[in-house]
Amino acid sequence: MKFIAKIMDVGTADPLAIMCAEDAILLGLKENDRVRIDAKKSSTAMLDTTRYMIKKRGLMYLSDSVMNKIEAKDGDEVDVVFAASPECIRTIRKKMDKEELTKEEISEVVKDILNGKLSRMEISAWLTALYINGMNIDEIAAFTQAMVDTGDRIEFDRTPVYDFHSMGGVPGNKITPIVVSIVASAGMMLPKTSSRAISSACGTSDFVETFCNVELDARTLKKIAEETGGVFAWGGSMNLAPVDDMVIKIEHPLGINPRAQMLASILSKKVAVGATHLVIDIPTGEGTKVKTLEDARLYARDFMDLGERLGIRIECAITYADQPVGSAIGPILEARECIRILEGNKHPESVIEKACDLAGMILEMGGINNGPERALEILNSGKALKKFREIVAAQGGNYDIKSDDLVPGKYMLEVSSVKSGYVHSINNKDLVSIAKAAGSPNDKGAGLMLLRKKGQRVEKGDILFQIYGESEPKVLRAKDLAIKYQPIVIEGMLIKKITASKVR
Repeated sequence: MKFIAKIMDVGTADPLAIMCAEDAILLGLKENDRVRIDAKKSSTAMLDTTRYMIKKRGLMYLSDSVMNKIEAKDGDEVDVVFAASPECIRTIRKKMDKEELTKEEISEVVKDILNGKLSRMEISAWLTALYINGMNIDEIAAFTQAMVDTGDRIEFDRTPVYDFHSMGGVPGNKITPIVVSIVASAGMMLPKTSSRAISSACGTSDFVETFCNVELDARTLKKIAEETGGVFAWGGSMNLAPVDDMVIKIEHPLGINPRAQMLASILSKKVAVGATHLVIDIPTGEGTKVKTLEDARLYARDFMDLGERLGIRIECAITYADQPVGSAIGPILEARECIRILEGNKHPESVIEKACDLAGMILEMGGINNGPERALEILNSGKALKKFREIVAAQGGNYDIKSDDLVPGKYMLEVSSVKSGYVHSINNKDLVSIAKAAGSPNDKGAGLMLLRKKGQRVEKGDILFQIYGESEPKVLRAKDLAIKYQPIVIEGMLIKKITASKVR
């Protein structure tokens, strides 16, 4: 049946079509049926019907995604017919019933997500099935490979290709440029792709782009990595495992992160970038994705088992994450702290220790003995700083970049301790919420500077942390949140006083 296509005024990510209820009845269609729409090209869409929005027969409102796919303009004529549900709907139901899936079934689900054949509701059902029932290692390996096959792959002329990845969940983890610079200084190649913040206050690419371009295409990434030995790129600027990015947008509002999806998400990007050797950092502790040491060990075993199936040598580091790494949280603040360490600053020690430990593991995979000690030597010698500047310049930044060039937001408020004692605990999630309220990561100058960490003595009135921002109202809102949450807990050494009268 012929319809006149109209563009929807309300944007939606789903491929959606709306027609009047009378036309739907005539075609034997009902809400949530699929329809195929033909113009210059074809696309499928989920159908909605209305008796009020469309009063004129023969009109069909289409979402932007459908109009673009069929290459139609507002007012063009289109053909509309019923379309059967994709076969992979059966596969999703099968996983809901706790059954094992074949490689072919998993591949079909991934392809249908890529081609827009599944609605957000159906992808949500897939993610929920994975969250509740999980996948075995063979299924996850097939899931990983299927996601890789939907995008581009980078094939380096130079091998081996080293890489590392942190599972996240700990704020202030600004070690990436340090690790890459140390490893590249040792003559090895580490083409690091990173993400932007999703639920955190600052992703690696959010702070790296304060001093160089991170949006590189695959050819540019390959050229820079082979010439300098390192790169700090945003993975989203390349077509690497694109289904992963599509799924993340749907799972985030659901508040779930299925184990199988997380493992496949991480490793699909590593396979696509051609990694042959990979170190995975598993931050562990309250407030992280991995709560306990036992869970961390299970993740490490799964990663290494998957590495064997995918042809990547994987080693894992389980790291403490009960407080931020270093003192800075937020793009410019983290970039400044990172560069200060490369320049020779000995503080914060936690950043130096973590960066050298992980870089050392990679060096040892490349045959260099005493990796962490050798990594620290490279850092202290200035070689890592020289390599860092070389990579920055190759990515369009200033070779002579200095930490003092990076200035945080002009608005700053201090949060002080209301009593004396020792820093007993720090709530990472609350700090992230406060930094985001201040404007991070979109406002590059926004964030927090911690002046006290766990175990340190605090006197009443001492400054616990500073809130920076580019907007005074945002900084004030962040301080209100800090007062509400009290993210840094101060306790005295005396837990409870027991007197003789109480003992009797």
